[in-house]
Amino acid sequence: MDEIFEEHRRLLLGLGYRLLGSMWDAEDVVQEAYLRWMNTDRPRIREPRSFLVTVVTRLALDQLRSARVTRAAYTGPWLPEPVDGQAFGPLETAELRDTLSYATLHMMERLSPPERAVFVLRAAFDLPYERIAEILDSSVATCRQWHHRAVRHLARDDGPFTPTPSDHAELLTRFLAAARDGDMAALTELLAEDAVAYNDGGGKVRAALRPITGRGDVLAFVAGLMSRYPLQEAHLTQANGEPAIWTVIGGQRQLVTFDIRDGRIHAVYGVLNPDKLSHFRQNENPENHRADLD
Repeated sequence: MDEIFEEHRRLLLGLGYRLLGSMWDAEDVVQEAYLRWMNTDRPRIREPRSFLVTVVTRLALDQLRSARVTRAAYTGPWLPEPVDGQAFGPLETAELRDTLSYATLHMMERLSPPERAVFVLRAAFDLPYERIAEILDSSVATCRQWHHRAVRHLARDDGPFTPTPSDHAELLTRFLAAARDGDMAALTELLAEDAVAYNDGGGKVRAALRPITGRGDVLAFVAGLMSRYPLQEAHLTQANGEPAIWTVIGGQRQLVTFDIRDGRIHAVYGVLNPDKLSHFRQNENPENHRADLD
């Protein structure tokens, strides 16, 4: 293995994952970048990091354009693949954490490929517009416009609110306890009025085929699920750098992440597709994050 490339592998994986929302696809892109790196006249490359970021971004953009067609035909809602928050190295800045958060990744699906690339390169990697323009083979003015549109699309109506990890975990514990006990009053208090629940089974397992919108419908969905199927396992874990819930309900494994703002749950993301849980389960150690829910 080339030492210079390995030095940058986690950074490149983090870039590819943020652009694609899939660890499988990010690994493919990084592997292709490695092959190009090995077949390049490397002594002539003065800035390996810059070169590799350019290659991975361009490869990811090509893949993202074709992936959008595939995702449009996906069975049910398409959700990003959850990952271990430390898969790409320490999340040392708020920008690195925010661009890895599950809610942000889900919202980034609204963006066009170049908008997503500019947003990630600018927000997570703090690249100047001049450098981003070189990577995307575009003008600085156009990149600024793409970034402005991306920020507008990702803006939340009531402003972003990031709970502390302990507050986040405490709210999730209350949500799970209320769902298990059928406490509709407690669930109503936790959910925002415009709450939405997404379930990604990918046609591999049974899951809701459309987003469930509105607090009343989300409450009915949770209540029906808990009344029909036994809760065999449930504990807090970490996904994408934030607290999440791992469950087994009626024999079906599921990772549930949340968009929490101003102390309320605005979105519930349930990933049931087993293909999307494989990377997460390889790295997750339940004992490190288990909550006593009994």
